[in-house]
Amino acid sequence: MRIRFFSAQKYDREFFERSNAAFGFDLEFSESALDADTARLASGDDAVCAFVNDTLDAACLQELQRQGVHTVAMRCAGFNNVDLQEAKRLGLQVVRVPAYSPEAVAEHTMALILTLNRNTHRAYARVRESNFNLNGLLGFNLHGRTVGLIGTGRIGVATAKVMSGFGVRILGYDVFENPAFKELGGEYVDLDTLYATADLISLHCPLTKDNHHLINADSLAKMKDGVMIVNTSRGGLIDTQAVVTALKSGRVGHLALDVYEQEGDVFFRDLSDEILADDVLSRLLTFPNVLITGHQGFFTDEAMTQIAEVTLSNLDAVNRGEECDNEITAQV
Repeated sequence: MRIRFFSAQKYDREFFERSNAAFGFDLEFSESALDADTARLASGDDAVCAFVNDTLDAACLQELQRQGVHTVAMRCAGFNNVDLQEAKRLGLQVVRVPAYSPEAVAEHTMALILTLNRNTHRAYARVRESNFNLNGLLGFNLHGRTVGLIGTGRIGVATAKVMSGFGVRILGYDVFENPAFKELGGEYVDLDTLYATADLISLHCPLTKDNHHLINADSLAKMKDGVMIVNTSRGGLIDTQAVVTALKSGRVGHLALDVYEQEGDVFFRDLSDEILADDVLSRLLTFPNVLITGHQGFFTDEAMTQIAEVTLSNLDAVNRGEECDNEITAQV
């Protein structure tokens, strides 16, 4: 089986080539993002392997089929960037990695929270300049606070497990209630109650048409003044312009983002020698109470190993004509 990887980084090659020793596939790696224009690079390939910021719309999928591709393997859990209806119409099989070390994302979420609430990122920069003054670094205890988790799947529950050690009250909202969340002492509430009650809101849900810009001007108006918002899920869950306004007014006291709704043109790239063209992202970076990382919540040795192994196992099942548990199809 010949597989072309798009949006491939050095570490993708390292982990996939290591895992491929057990499969013996022909792997090809392209740094280019996958879209309708770059799909022609897959000429003669059996499958393509795509990532979160690739654009697998109808035009792209049609071009992939013309090039002979029959399988799309997403090396991530999300698939909101794939036109599943078109894939079904074209007879393209789509598989994904539904879960990879949820603890990796949960621990990164906690790292963002602890960095923001104690200003360690600012303290680090000061001390490097031999400035040991504490003015402006006042933090707050997590103990006794109320945390609201939107999304209580594997990652949400892993986050709740980490959070529970800090002595917080944990509220949750999800379309489907998870018994594991309740076992940790989590309380399910409706969204309005979560917005009004939580001191800290963390997002752990997939992006769908129904929850695009879930955090918007209306939902922000229902939150406590000074609320901390953390997003390690998908950038499109947050209306960034609305959050900038809320930061300026003080409604949002702290913001941590590992994802960003326009990240496709920025993340996973070194732009240090360029002027950042994204005005909204540039504005966010001026706030001392905003912390942004470049979609690295998944980026641990354990998670990368699991992503590679599950992705190649998915393709092996397809190659053998066997049923793949991780196949995703358009819902009727």
